[in-house]
Parts: sequence; structure tokens; C-alpha cells
Amino acid sequence: MHTPFFIATLVIMQPDRTKCKPAATGAVVPGASASTWLSAAAAALLGAAAAPTAHAQEYPSKPVVIVVPAAAGGPTDTLARNLGVAMGSALKQQMIIDNSGGAGGTIGINKAAKARPDGYTVLLYHIGMSTSPALYRKLPYDTVNDFEYIGQVADVPMALVAKKEMSQRTFAEFLAYAKANQSTLTYANAGIGSASYLCGLLFMSTIQADFTTVPYKGTGPAMTDLVGGRVDFMCDQTTNTTPQIKAGTIKVYGVTSNVRVPSLPEVPTLDEQGLKGFALVVWNGLFAPRGTPKPALDRLVGALQAAVTDPAFKTRLADLGAEPVPLGKATPESLRTLLKSEIDKWGPIIRKTGVYAD
Repeated sequence: MHTPFFIATLVIMQPDRTKCKPAATGAVVPGASASTWLSAAAAALLGAAAAPTAHAQEYPSKPVVIVVPAAAGGPTDTLARNLGVAMGSALKQQMIIDNSGGAGGTIGINKAAKARPDGYTVLLYHIGMSTSPALYRKLPYDTVNDFEYIGQVADVPMALVAKKEMSQRTFAEFLAYAKANQSTLTYANAGIGSASYLCGLLFMSTIQADFTTVPYKGTGPAMTDLVGGRVDFMCDQTTNTTPQIKAGTIKVYGVTSNVRVPSLPEVPTLDEQGLKGFALVVWNGLFAPRGTPKPALDRLVGALQAAVTDPAFKTRLADLGAEPVPLGKATPESLRTLLKSEIDKWGPIIRKTGVYAD
């Protein structure tokens, strides 16, 4: 919006020497001096010109973009779209999803890091933020220092699922079959560094097996091929697997959380089925480019906190097997602490494998 350009013609008369009492501030009365009249007129013009500028500074005055470093249709995308509705309601502004997947999420992360720090671009990503420093020997961004922190969003369990045609009925049967046929079984994931990649890495390490991995550019395409029977199994977030499990298009062998998922109460955890200590819950956080103004960050934090306490948002995530974080975790400090601790946790595990993404 262009600031209007005002042209005023001031007719200056010989000042009246008549004495008069000053009127209320900003008013001009007969008998006032020309200088007083000019000052008031100038103030009025400046005030009129400044009004649109003040209005333009209100935040947010246009849609906010959520960069999602994953393909459309995947679990992070699903969470982002639900979060966008809840936060958009709190901000009274639309939130647009920008799917920028590939390279284990680093393309989207870098895009958000390099975006204009004006409050109109934020980044939603998960555990992959903490694993990329170990998976990539060189990154185009500083994972910790190139972002402002808004807060944690949700914790999402994962589920070990297989194509519908898999004949093994229980996890015990599947585990025995997988160990005996590891050279021929195919494991799908969303690419190195993705949550599904990490779950597969942990699973293979735990059972001491090595499957043929099939990487995709996102869990959406991977799930499509799993439903189509073109790959054998995968481990993916419940936000992506729950609809398919309930529809009966894939087979489920267990969830990776410490307790059963409310939306899938009949599905036991892998721990209770004998895979002791196996647990992996995917955290998700909201970030902004470094240098984003504090007033905008404060509004975003407030909108996030409104979202995680919104009954509709909580219900929608529960239907997908996920859960918004408690209010105390939806803060910049909580997310900053979590990211640093997760980098320290995953770094040694990934480096031990000797596998790098670059």
C-alpha cells in the first residue's frame, strides 16, 4: 500500500494582533497567530500521513507461510495443516503451507533460514532438525543459531506397518520372518534423516538385521507404494499411518511409544511385545528465521499457545494418534533446550553408523 501524498495550500494572512486565549490543544481559533495556524496545519497533515503507516505496521497484515521440509500428504504436512488452522484462527490471518521437501529436510530448513525475517515465514519441523548436524558434514545453515524459537508443537508416536499382503499376523511372527528374510525384505523411508529413516535405523540396530532400504522424497510417496504393495514395510508417524490402519489398507504390528495410542487402543506397543526398551516419539517444533522482530515472535508464540490448548486442535490430533504438547512446552526456551539436548543425543548414534547423507 502506498502512503497517500497530500498537497495543501496554506493562505497566510497578515496576523491579527488581537489578543485571544488559547483554545484546546490542536485547535485553531480566529485571532491566532499565523505561526500557530501553520503549526497546527502541519501537525494535521503529518498525522494524516502517518495513519496509514501505523496501520501497515500491524502484524500480521497478510498470510503467514509455514515452510514444511517434507512432501504434501506426509505426517509433518498433516500436522502443519491442522496447526495452520488453529494458529490462523488465533492470529486472525491465513496460514499457507509451503512444502519444500528433499535432502532429509535440509532444503526446506535452509529455505526458512534464508527467508526474510519479518514474521511472515515460519518453519515447522521435527526430530530431523537435531539429526542433520550429524548426518551432513556440511550444512548451508547453522541449526542452532540461524533460527528464533517459537515453541514445541506436538509429540507423535510411530507405528511399524507393512503391506496388506504380508501374511504374518503378529509382531512375533513378523520379527521371525524378517530376520530370516532380511536380504529380500524392502524397508521404505522418507529419505536419510527423516523420522521414518531414524525409526528404521533404530529398529535394524535393535534386532541386528539389515534390510534393503528404499528412500523416497517424503513419507506420502512411501505410503502410496506401501499401500500398493510395492515395498514390504516401514515405520512412520501415526499422523500418516492411522488413517490407513483404520481403513485396512495396510497391516500394523505395533506402535513405538511407551504406552498405547488412544486412537489405536487395540494396537500393542513394540515394547510390550518383547522389543524391550524400543521407544521413539517424534517431537515437532516451530521456528522463525533469525532476526524476526520480537513483536511478531510474541504474537506467534501466543498463537501457538492458543493452538495447543484449542479443543478442536487437540481432538483432531488425537484422531491421528498425536498429542499437542502441554502449554509449558509451547515456549521458545523449551524448544531451544530440547533441540540442543536432541543434537547431543543423536549425534553419537548416527556417527557410529558411519553413514552420511552428503
